[in-house]
Amino acid sequence: MTKPLITHLRHVAIAAPDLDRQLAFYRDLWGLTPVASDTGVHFLAAEGSPEQYIVRLRKDDQKRLDLVSFGAASATDVDALAARLAQQGVRIVHEPRKLDMPGAGYGFRFFDGDGRVVEVSSDIATRGFRTIEARESIPVRLSHFVVNSDHPEATVDWYVKHLGFKLSDALCLGARGDFMWFLRCNDWHHSFAVARGPHVAIHHLSFEMRGIDEFMRGTGRMLREGVQQIWGPGRHKAGDNTYSYFLDRVGNCVEYTTELETVDWDRHHPSVYDVTKPDFIDQWGTANQMNEFVAKQQFNDPDRGVFVAPPL
Repeated sequence: MTKPLITHLRHVAIAAPDLDRQLAFYRDLWGLTPVASDTGVHFLAAEGSPEQYIVRLRKDDQKRLDLVSFGAASATDVDALAARLAQQGVRIVHEPRKLDMPGAGYGFRFFDGDGRVVEVSSDIATRGFRTIEARESIPVRLSHFVVNSDHPEATVDWYVKHLGFKLSDALCLGARGDFMWFLRCNDWHHSFAVARGPHVAIHHLSFEMRGIDEFMRGTGRMLREGVQQIWGPGRHKAGDNTYSYFLDRVGNCVEYTTELETVDWDRHHPSVYDVTKPDFIDQWGTANQMNEFVAKQQFNDPDRGVFVAPPL
């Protein structure tokens, strides 16, 4: 089966009233590197990634997601995807054009089925990066991004139909049904996922660490610094990756992870994992219980950055 025109996850852009505390969190505690700033917008990179930046921060009166950005292999692919989405009736924010951002590039923006702004770009210059050393507990790259939706089945279908993502696996709560879907655009088990929630919101941003030791050292550093831990450390069944979840300074859930599974694009068949079975929610059995507190934090606040279509 042909892979999608989207190649990978580039960055996530978020806004918050208390920009100074957010910037200090991601820079001084979480381990990202500031690479540029422009009129109050701050761009932060992962030392182990060639991406110009993986998180963009700015000040706003309300906490919100500004956009999620994905990569494409070429300007031709960007144009082809833009034309296809327009033909399918997707609401375009702006047509393909040269981008005014670190690394420049060529891309376009549009609204997804929940009203989030999505960007797809190509030809962005890579930045100098380095190998993360043993015991260095800072992110290597942005691993994946998960969103909440109050109609998640439709959101999953939207990303599969319009952007070519493929379902890797799903989670269910016994007889209560499915509540999370993991989607891939390359050989990583997931770069994007959708969770069932009471409203449209950020579920979590996940950052890949060098290995298990660096993952645990990062987890310990957050605990020593008094950062609010939500869940973990543990190891998921779906994706086989480790997890430690914390809250940033405005209540977005952020994750340290490592060893995310890679799967064969054509041969991998989705499974549904029932997380009422203890080893399906945490293979190690080391994490705190998934309970109402954990779920509430991951539901997050309603996202003020979504577009709501006017009634017909």
